[in-house]
Amino acid sequence: MLEKRLYTHNISVGRDYLFDLLDSHKMLIRQRKRKAYTTDSRAWRGQYLDLYNGVEVTRPEQFWVSDITYIRLNNVWGYLCLITDAYSHKIMGYNFSLDMTAQGCLEALKMALNNRMYNEKLIHHSDRGSQYCSEIYTKLLKDNKIAISTTQNGNPRDNAVAERVNGIIKGEFDLNYSSLGYEKTKEKIQLSIKMYNEVRPHDSCDRLTPIQAHLKTGVLTKRWKNYYKKKTQEKELVQ
Repeated sequence: MLEKRLYTHNISVGRDYLFDLLDSHKMLIRQRKRKAYTTDSRAWRGQYLDLYNGVEVTRPEQFWVSDITYIRLNNVWGYLCLITDAYSHKIMGYNFSLDMTAQGCLEALKMALNNRMYNEKLIHHSDRGSQYCSEIYTKLLKDNKIAISTTQNGNPRDNAVAERVNGIIKGEFDLNYSSLGYEKTKEKIQLSIKMYNEVRPHDSCDRLTPIQAHLKTGVLTKRWKNYYKKKTQEKELVQ
């Protein structure tokens, strides 16, 4: 996105050099550790199989991945429910609420269903949170002929796309903490998701925006590499 603008100033740099430059000026996004737990898996264990991991994703709306992440407000936690298409990384539905009941996840699912574009077979994948195994949530999935898949051991890597989207929305759009209050934070989330879907290109989707990728089929080229892992390895070699 910066390439043409930099070229007008006769600047040509690669990704890693740009990241090193940002890092030297402390301008990279801080990597934060999770401090709030959003999953209670006791009611979910063994109920559904993992139909997602190990399967090649070749089209939009083949899999939806769902997760809940937290946003710290002044005196309370807010909870953001996201449903993301595993192929295009497009956020199909979301809801922000002040509790962790199934209702927030249900509203996100209703939005995703309204935004659905294709009628091919769809699988919904999530962790084993009690919200996702609630009767009202699974009934809506089954009523829409959507198969249910869950992680089996609570490992975040088993729902990696959902975890990655959580990190982008909170980190790149400055939503780890909000002092704006609940209603203004909802507005900021809405704008951030619009920008995420329509403006931000993804290296994991052949550098297309989610909106563009959602119109494609076939395996998308992955153009990303882990900058942070590389920097960690370099530091270990120096030590």
